[in-house]
Amino acid sequence: MASKPRKRLSSTQTSTIPSSSEKENNKNNNTQQHKPNNNNSSSDSPIAPPKWGLIFKLSLFSIPPYLYLLFYHYPIEQDIRRSVLINAVMSLAGFFLTVKLIPVASRYVLKRNLFGYDINKKGTPMGDVKVPESLGIVVGIVFLVVAILFQYFNFTEDSNWLVEYNAALACICFMMLLGFVDDVLDVPWRVKLLLPSIAALPLLMAYAGHTTIVIPKPLVPHIGVEVLDLGWIYKLYMGLLAVFCTNSINIHAGLNGLEVGQTVVIASAILIHNIMQIGASSDPEYKLAHAFSIYLAQPLLATSLALLSYNWYPSSVFVGDTYTYFAGMTMAVIGILGHFSETLLIFFVPQVLNFLFSLPQLSGYVPCPRHRLPRFDPETGLLTGTKDGTLVNLSLRFLGRKSEKALCIYLLGFQAIACCLCFLLRHFLAGWYK
Repeated sequence: MASKPRKRLSSTQTSTIPSSSEKENNKNNNTQQHKPNNNNSSSDSPIAPPKWGLIFKLSLFSIPPYLYLLFYHYPIEQDIRRSVLINAVMSLAGFFLTVKLIPVASRYVLKRNLFGYDINKKGTPMGDVKVPESLGIVVGIVFLVVAILFQYFNFTEDSNWLVEYNAALACICFMMLLGFVDDVLDVPWRVKLLLPSIAALPLLMAYAGHTTIVIPKPLVPHIGVEVLDLGWIYKLYMGLLAVFCTNSINIHAGLNGLEVGQTVVIASAILIHNIMQIGASSDPEYKLAHAFSIYLAQPLLATSLALLSYNWYPSSVFVGDTYTYFAGMTMAVIGILGHFSETLLIFFVPQVLNFLFSLPQLSGYVPCPRHRLPRFDPETGLLTGTKDGTLVNLSLRFLGRKSEKALCIYLLGFQAIACCLCFLLRHFLAGWYK
């Protein structure tokens, strides 16, 4: 797995020859970023206003089913419903705060010359616009503030969940910090592979839950047990899941709105899945595990929607590795502590496919260029797929030439279909598989 490629220029240079470590960097972003500098003029034009129409449409698509399941379809306990509503109100406040802070943060990063040019618009006027980079830092900070303040309303000092909740927040904060360091220092991608492993340590050390797995019923006669205790292997699996989720969001990129869009789709599916599991279960501990997931997924969705209002085509800001690492780690800890890592991996089917397609190039078996983006034709405004092993290029080779916006919609539609198929699989396999 890899992270974003960048071509960094100082204030006194117009071009540089990339070092070997830079060549090893992620091949999948649609930006060329410039490193911080104090001499940048403050006269950069402000970013475009948020795309409220897009957010309204997405909200109509995802929120009504969730509210229906929460208030009408399932007889959910009042305590859980109350906590979910408090968390939702705080998440809504986080949404508006993020929308307000992104333009402010954009001015600061532009002053520090932390900006990029959109490669998929090269040769057009929009390709010469300085786009603020690493705005995922705003989302991460607001998310952490909401998640920390929520403890006042839901957790007591003797709560069994308090330690793991704070350990999860520590992992997310650690990963966000490492992502921002990567945005500034341009860390080689082989080092990036280890970053989630380091960031996951607080959760792995604090985890006191079960380390058992339920054996699928068709395999029970062959294995001889219904429940298998994996011990330390389970914690290793947790660490590997964190590494995969974090890097998979990072390499399935390169289009305006794709990184944030896939997070919004998966987070929406996670919320619906958790409400369904709470409503269908009679086990109090099981319900609390899924409620815990909701307490993290709601602020993730709200703050990501705020960022998407600026990052959707044409992007006013770029999210940076800060956001992709933050979002991937957040969804990983949600799946781990909510005890639905199998379901989470099915939600991540497009990311799994993208990783498998990328593996020959990422492993060095096939030559890997610095940028694995499609080719952009400035005359037509359409993208053409290359032979590079990414889901973005494969989709273009299968669907034909597309505009960047249309291609992003197709890919996010595929993400939504994968999540819907997951729900169907759980429905039809219930009682037979487990």
